[in-house]
Parts: sequence; C-alpha cells; structure tokens
Amino acid sequence: MPPFPIRCYNNDMDENKPLVSLADIFLTFAFIGITGFGGGMAIVALVERVCVREKKWIGADEFLHGLAFGQLLGPFSLNVCTFTGSRLRGVRGGILATVGFLLPSFILITLLSWLYFTYHKLPQLQSALKGTNPVVIALILVVAIDMGRKQIKNLSSILMALGAFAATVLFKLNAALVLLIAVLWSLGIMLYRRRHS
Repeated sequence: MPPFPIRCYNNDMDENKPLVSLADIFLTFAFIGITGFGGGMAIVALVERVCVREKKWIGADEFLHGLAFGQLLGPFSLNVCTFTGSRLRGVRGGILATVGFLLPSFILITLLSWLYFTYHKLPQLQSALKGTNPVVIALILVVAIDMGRKQIKNLSSILMALGAFAATVLFKLNAALVLLIAVLWSLGIMLYRRRHS
C-alpha cells in the first residue's frame, strides 16, 4: 500500500460527475480527429461543442482557461485536447486524448496527400478545396460568438477583447505576447481595485 493515495485525475473534480473512462476519452477525441476540419479554431470549436456543451465534461470557463494555456506553446488545438484529457483523467487521459486526436488525422492526411499529389490537377478537386474556405470561416465565427456571449459581460471585457483583436489583426502581435499583456492588465486592475476599495 503506497503511503499516499494515487489518483489519475484532478482531485477537485465535481464528485457528482461520473468518472469518464479512458476508452471514452480516446474514442471521443478520435471522433474529433476524424470529423474536425479547418485546423486551429475550427478544431477548438468542435472540442468545445462536444466536451463542454454535449458531454458536459468540463465547464465553459475551464475550457477557456485550457484554450489560454494552449496558446502559449505549439499548436493550440492539440494543446486544448491534451488539456481536456488531462483534466478528466490526469496524465493517461491527456496522452489518450492526444493520441486519439492525432491518429485519425495522421492516417487521413497521409491518404489525402497521396490523392492530392496524384490528382491535384483535376479542376473538380480544386473547386472542392476552394469551397471549404467559407465553412472554416463560419465555424470560427460560431465559436467566437458563442464564447464572446459567455465571457464579454462588461465594459472592461469589451475593451480587452477589442484591444486583443486590434493587437493581433492590426499590429500583428504574437498571441503569447497578447495574453501576457492581458494578464498584466487584469492584475493591474485587480490591484487598483483592492487599494481603492
């Protein structure tokens, strides 16, 4: 018997929620890997819809925290999958969510690459690829509007959202730098309110 209890998932989980099986985590993220299209925020939108709204595995605020962490290192859509799996079942959940998400994508991209380089000159294929762009943009807009409704509730959050948009779109600042500025701004506001309350 070890001197301390071993738990493979976060101990501050809501005890009323059922423990998600490792197989369910793998299959869910494999489904996301198969059906997700458009990369980046399009994948994040699908993860949010499945894990937050449909399965209710994690809350919307917690998902946004994972998305913020995911922006700091590497491909954030993959990081969000890893974060969600880790939140549900610790290291094993994170690994299975990552493998489940990547495996179908790896197989599909290998197959599609072969098809593309074999048949890329066909006008039908070129038209089909061009037709997917509006779908990707629509997916990104849907998740942005949905998350915005939940998080942008006062003047301060509206100004922060507009500032982040301007910093990334107009001034081409790195996402990590924008997040760092947002953290410092929020800390500054919190300290100001404490001193003047």
